[in-house]
Amino acid sequence: MSETPSTSFSTIHPISPEGPGPYPRHASVTHPVVAKRINFYKSGDPQFSGVRVVVNPRSFKTFDSLLDNLSKKVPLPFGVRNISTPRGVHSITRLEELQDGQAYLCSHGPRVQPVDLQRARRRPRPWQSPRAVSAHAPRRPAAVAAAPRRLVVFRNGEPRTGRALVLSRAVTQSFEALLRHLSEVLRCPVAKLYATDGRKVPSLQAVILSSGAVVAAGREPFKPGNYDIQKFLLPARLPGISHRRGNARNARSQSRKSSNWKVAIITSDLPSAGTSSQIYIVLYGKHRSSAPIYLYGTEGIQFQSGHEDIFTITVGNIGSLFKIRVGHTNSGLFPAWHCKEIQLQNMYSGEQFYIPVQRWLARDQEDGEICREFPVLNKGQPVLPVTVYEVRVVTGELWNAGTVANVYISLYGEKGDTGSRQLFRAKSSSNFLRGQIDTFSLEAVNLGGLYKIVIGHDGLGPGNGWFLDDIVVKDPTTNHEYAFLCHRWLDQGEDDGKIVRDLYASDNSISLGRQKLELKIKETWAAESWKFKKGNTLQFYNKLTGGFVRLHPDGTVDAAGEKTDRYGLFDVIFNKGNICIFQSRQMRHLSLALDNGSVTGMAGAGAPVQLRVLYQPHRCAVLESALAPGHTVIFDRRGNLADVSSTGYADLSKEFVICAKGVFLDRAVILLATSLQQALCPQPDGSCTGAGSQSENSHWRVHRISSGVCMFESVKNAQMYLRIKDGQCDGTGEGDADCHFKIKKNLENASISLESVKSPGLFIGLQSDGQVKPVVYTKDGSVFFYPQVIQVGREYPMGPSSISSQKEERVHESKNQTAPPKSAAGGHLPSPTAKEIRRSHSSKNLLSKDEWKVLVLTGDSGTRANVTLWVYGEEGASGPICLSKDNPEQLFLPGQEDEFQVEIRSVGKIYKIRIGHDGTGEQPEWSLQRVTMQHMKRKKTLDFAADKWLSRIRADGDVVCELPVKRGGQAIFPLVRYHVDVHTGRLRHAGTETDVYLCLYGERGDSGLRLLHRSNMPRKFQRGQIDTFQVEAVSLGKLQKVLLRCEANDKSQYWYCEKVVVREADTISESIFTCERWLPFMSQGIIHSEVELYLQEMQINHQPKIQEEANEGDWKVTVVTGDFENAGTSATVFLYVYGETRSSGPIILGSGKHQLFNINSADIFKITLKDIGEIYKIRIGHDNSGKDPRWYLEEIRLENIATSELFCLPVDSWIAENENDGDIWKELPIARTNRASLPVVVYEIHIHTGTTLGAETEANVFINLVGTRGDSGKRRLHRSQNNDVKFQRGQVDVFSIKGVSLGKLKKVLISHDGTGPGNGWFLESIVVRFKEEDSNEEVLFLCNSRWLDEYQDDGKSERELLAQSNYCI
Repeated sequence: MSETPSTSFSTIHPISPEGPGPYPRHASVTHPVVAKRINFYKSGDPQFSGVRVVVNPRSFKTFDSLLDNLSKKVPLPFGVRNISTPRGVHSITRLEELQDGQAYLCSHGPRVQPVDLQRARRRPRPWQSPRAVSAHAPRRPAAVAAAPRRLVVFRNGEPRTGRALVLSRAVTQSFEALLRHLSEVLRCPVAKLYATDGRKVPSLQAVILSSGAVVAAGREPFKPGNYDIQKFLLPARLPGISHRRGNARNARSQSRKSSNWKVAIITSDLPSAGTSSQIYIVLYGKHRSSAPIYLYGTEGIQFQSGHEDIFTITVGNIGSLFKIRVGHTNSGLFPAWHCKEIQLQNMYSGEQFYIPVQRWLARDQEDGEICREFPVLNKGQPVLPVTVYEVRVVTGELWNAGTVANVYISLYGEKGDTGSRQLFRAKSSSNFLRGQIDTFSLEAVNLGGLYKIVIGHDGLGPGNGWFLDDIVVKDPTTNHEYAFLCHRWLDQGEDDGKIVRDLYASDNSISLGRQKLELKIKETWAAESWKFKKGNTLQFYNKLTGGFVRLHPDGTVDAAGEKTDRYGLFDVIFNKGNICIFQSRQMRHLSLALDNGSVTGMAGAGAPVQLRVLYQPHRCAVLESALAPGHTVIFDRRGNLADVSSTGYADLSKEFVICAKGVFLDRAVILLATSLQQALCPQPDGSCTGAGSQSENSHWRVHRISSGVCMFESVKNAQMYLRIKDGQCDGTGEGDADCHFKIKKNLENASISLESVKSPGLFIGLQSDGQVKPVVYTKDGSVFFYPQVIQVGREYPMGPSSISSQKEERVHESKNQTAPPKSAAGGHLPSPTAKEIRRSHSSKNLLSKDEWKVLVLTGDSGTRANVTLWVYGEEGASGPICLSKDNPEQLFLPGQEDEFQVEIRSVGKIYKIRIGHDGTGEQPEWSLQRVTMQHMKRKKTLDFAADKWLSRIRADGDVVCELPVKRGGQAIFPLVRYHVDVHTGRLRHAGTETDVYLCLYGERGDSGLRLLHRSNMPRKFQRGQIDTFQVEAVSLGKLQKVLLRCEANDKSQYWYCEKVVVREADTISESIFTCERWLPFMSQGIIHSEVELYLQEMQINHQPKIQEEANEGDWKVTVVTGDFENAGTSATVFLYVYGETRSSGPIILGSGKHQLFNINSADIFKITLKDIGEIYKIRIGHDNSGKDPRWYLEEIRLENIATSELFCLPVDSWIAENENDGDIWKELPIARTNRASLPVVVYEIHIHTGTTLGAETEANVFINLVGTRGDSGKRRLHRSQNNDVKFQRGQVDVFSIKGVSLGKLKKVLISHDGTGPGNGWFLESIVVRFKEEDSNEEVLFLCNSRWLDEYQDDGKSERELLAQSNYCI
């Protein structure tokens, strides 16, 4: 039988492929669906064929009950916690949102991987899949279906209520099916299973591999008891014996298919030889083997010392018997057993077999085995020898690779298998530790040539996941070694979730070594390849010479440079796969080259300068000529170029450690890799592990404190910093001194180690399970981290909050906005600048740092709070600088002058400082008298007279003050007292009791984030109220924006701010910053506690007042975003306006990251369109940046402010690369005076890539069509209509773009961005076809078979192609 998903659709609820459509704008009458038939699939798994569920009010009363039901049917590690539409765009949160007949995806987290539903639906059910039979039978024996397993089940806390069950295929399809079956049998809810000793049994595999008894429990914990399984294993009839009756003919037919065997087992008369365990036997014949047959008696207790037990069993036609296996389940109070002999008799043929055993089957006797094999002497057949196989198990070197679970193995060969054996007793004291090789002995009747093993574990115990590298099995009879490569996790939470794997033999152990080497090299390149991206700066360190490769001005090369040698820096200017060009950073006309086997410096981009990077397993690389493979860059011990013929290979080295520059720039996002596949990752509970995946969860943001000292903030969990405190290491730091780490670089392997600044000598280290702890520095690898740059930082740090306006588009806004660390008292450290101060264009490539002495004189009252300093100059800012020492209780005492030595980046001429404290400690009030800064080398001194109270209860209530630099007794920039009026809205519940912070930004930096503490009103931020605050700061020049922060944790404390008005004291001019929104607010699915407000004259938003007297050419532009879910965009939106005289060029309307273009909103802008003539079309689009750039644009309205002329242009379309035609630009015609609007034309573009070798490209290609009526704008050729892979050699790709009619085409501009490997492109021609005014047009643009390649032809990657006038259709 099979299930076919419903194809019926509701005629009342039209459904898009993404599930629910847009939010309804008008009420509509619908008929309720009584029952909905819905198919659910597994996120990212096309092999899962789905489950069909009928949803109605009776079956599921809540959405959570549906999730719990699906958790039992859809195999996910943590159950079903999220339901979304097939492409993962819309999340379902209510039963009412589910649509009858539709399909949805289930996942255990918010991230959803789309699934090809057509493929999943076509997948046949297991019972519909016939087993393919190979025409060429291998030497492997056919697989034998597993026999039903007997299991004793006890109710939790009731040892006398055991039930003996048979686990058939029907009840072992899944672990959930087994639990349901047990619930029915025991007539009580079963949610968990335990072993009789209290260990949790978490999976079906663990049940199968258990000792034969489990304890069934509901939600309650395990209850200990004397769970004795012996008396429950006596069945009413013996297994395998038929009780059917029939005629003699049928009996004879049945006897030919199966035989009855008489089995006599004699237990030795040694002391304690008897057993309480279950005994089973397996018979192996030439045709097949039997299943494990458990031997039960009907009277008395079997297998007692000195007794003979006789059983009759029925076995299928196995052919001539050649071996048996006997064992037990190691259960009961006395499981050990000593067997004397076994006698077998085939009751059909009369054959008898006598097997002397005389062996212990016990964990505490002999070799600890509870299962043994014995050969059988059969007439005319040789007796197979009993072989003790040596099994070497190699656990991987990944962190947390080891396991404490019970590991089982089964060997398969030409003559059967060994059955499942526990790898119990190794030569080492502890088994399966990280990086360890464990050797076991496995005794079995010789299997002949081995071809497969099955390896797995029972998943029991903490840390049960296991990373298995490989297994080698040695047959001592032939001395042949069989190698089985795994290199994968056996872990329900890693990889594919399997804890049992089939491994097939390699040719030999030498082949295994080669496979492992190739795999290690591949993984190493994947981990290190980021360094060779175009634009990176590298150094090449040679471990033999102890120096860096240098390229001198005369073109000579050596490997004897120092780390700071300017001739040792190389820029990657070309990258195609692992072939690169390394250009000298000092002499840009020279690149590292291999010319006829000689290492030198050469100009140009020819073949000699193209070097292939070949990584070795130990993270070193060889530089080989791409032109002449085998020729490598090689040096002798003194760092000179080597002559292989005259020098021994022992004194030569061609391996280099590649070091990337600029890794720890401020605001960089990095990955701290701990192995080739793992990284340092913060956990939800605040701990850190080195066994995390190399994903977004493991990204850290760098906050550079000073030279070589950084803080690391989790990108996923903002405001959580890596720290060492009180002998513990975790990710719950708050940005204080505990979070400061000195970076120690290890040149031997290009790794770094992180040393605590506050606790010198303590480094972040890893335990074998990957958990992080403080350790003393060693070279065993536990303190080594391999940084990878995800997002490049900035050269000049501007302080912790500077990223509010400096964020990179690739990281989402909410992750980039870094709040100042909270103090213990709940306050915030003052945080400087988000204004990027203009810097002089210095010729210096590397930052210089200045040593300063800072003297702080305390007045009559000292403080024990944490004091911080910021320094502002004309070229940048430096801070926060924590003014602390080893004995903080002795700092800032009354009348005391404290001295500090600090490093300050080159910020140019200093014009102000900011100093403050966090308000913590027993004495938060502080009387500051003076700050003096003295340059250590130039002896230049700057004096800042303060004489201020930094206190919440004294003076103006601020704990921060700014002090200007004075020249000739006058401040360079004066101190200004800004009056800030904060208007709370009149909406219901608009007020808040939460702390609100503000930062002013102007032409000369920022005020730092200040707590709005002291208002003119008795209660701050009440509904409809205007609160006035004062912020004193060195003059910021013309104000540009304001940053507001409100960190309300409860929705009842959310705050609605209408606007902020700022004016300087004694002036009447005001700067108005419109807000009109709630704080915190939701955008792009993320809660934001900060918002940036721009000066009203710069941006007209949310319908502000327009100037009554508008200037000539001023227009009001209203952009309406649709009300679809996720209709808003994170991208930057551009507008082009075309007039009869000229076009406007790009007009930047704003960015979604600044809370523009949100769902169901209208954003208003004022633009100037002077002297462009009568408007005939516009083009609007975005740059596809940010986390969610998709945008549904509903309408654009343009209004001439002077004449009130209005154009309403409906769009109603997605502007997104993954929607509709994939274009991120829309052109709209405008009706002109007494003339109709121009038509919208579809231009079909045929791109002919040349046939020259290497002509293809993977870069992004752009085209701009130019005609007599303007241009189409630069459009990306995104989707080829006829090919899956674009721009391949000799291929013709067809694209289409829509645009307002361009009239007669004159030329095209074709270009690419040079990204991706193989970015050069050999273009032959372009043909543009279109239909206009009932005529078909076709225009040819010849490229004359030229390259668009930075390193080919004339080096251009953009070309202008003219229309061919003599071309005709």
